[in-house]
Amino acid sequence: VVMSRGVEKPRPEHEEAALSVLVTLRVSGDPKAVEATDPDVLKTIVDRAKEHGVISHHFYGSEDEIFVVDDWPAEQSFQKFFESSPEVGEMMQRAGAGEPAVSFWHHLDVHDDVG
Repeated sequence: VVMSRGVEKPRPEHEEAALSVLVTLRVSGDPKAVEATDPDVLKTIVDRAKEHGVISHHFYGSEDEIFVVDDWPAEQSFQKFFESSPEVGEMMQRAGAGEPAVSFWHHLDVHDDVG
């Protein structure tokens, strides 16, 4: 929301994307074990993420790594979600995952965005 002369106006979509934070999580583990997670557990996690403001979320896997790419309104939103979601750690343990490397990425305004 943008304030203009005391009136709140919705922020245009491209501005929201530019102000959000990309969160990546990379960890060694079995991607097939993640895919085998109980759908009810995944729904619980996704519903909680939505409550905390997640914009988008995707899992990727290679032969022996799991990579998560999320878009969040702010680092704090992700951190609050992660702290309140023990199911994420349990799912990663079942996948044989080690300690994840979590990184926060901020959009660079270099005028070459596509999509």
